[in-house]
Amino acid sequence: MLALLIKTFLVQAFSIPSDSMQNTLQQGDRVLVDKLTPWFGSEPERGEVVVFHDPDNWLAGEPTPNPNPLQKVLSWIGLMPSAEEKDLIKRVIGVGGDTVECNGTGPLKVNGKTLTESYVYPGNTPCSQDDQGGQFKVKVPEGHIWVMGDHRQNSRDSRYNQGDKNNGMVPVDKVVGRAVVIAWPINRWTNLPVPDTFDQPGLSAGSPSAAVLTAAPQGLALAGAVPLVLWRRRRSGDGGGS
Repeated sequence: MLALLIKTFLVQAFSIPSDSMQNTLQQGDRVLVDKLTPWFGSEPERGEVVVFHDPDNWLAGEPTPNPNPLQKVLSWIGLMPSAEEKDLIKRVIGVGGDTVECNGTGPLKVNGKTLTESYVYPGNTPCSQDDQGGQFKVKVPEGHIWVMGDHRQNSRDSRYNQGDKNNGMVPVDKVVGRAVVIAWPINRWTNLPVPDTFDQPGLSAGSPSAAVLTAAPQGLALAGAVPLVLWRRRRSGDGGGS
């Protein structure tokens, strides 16, 4: 019963299945995802790393994960999703009302403001020069987010799903929660802060009350179970990469 409560309302572990979020996240990392704050009306914010259910067959053709014995045990008690669950993890770049654009190799812009993306995988350009979706200018509708992987040239994200029913956007109600901590392996144990570039003046048009809702309940709910989550709102100049 306690495991079900934790899984449903508080925190859940997710295993990183691909390289699309390198170097912030490595394949095989285990992250802890805060599932509580959405219950208090908080929505994803720019710069957060979020887990979300497949919005419209983004994982078509991808093999079903083959969990190891530990993952099977954690799934059985409700602390990890089952292998059948179709979930992805990406960084939120735009929220409802934002205009996001990529021209040439970048930089990426949100509402006309240039993002300094030190978390992008070394050797990648912020924008991809291709005719499959790498060049774009989109406006994010309310109730949706635009997501991109940190490994820009190895991520099938919002850019490459613009032909789906949501035009590549992820409905907010598909978001499971925010990844806040790399919990495993131990030598990579760290928090996942929002990079400073998303704090620049003139970029954010979000509601101040949303930030309050995001911080307060989580500190209360997870302080006993996951002390590192208390660093949730701390900003980082290096973008949170490892």
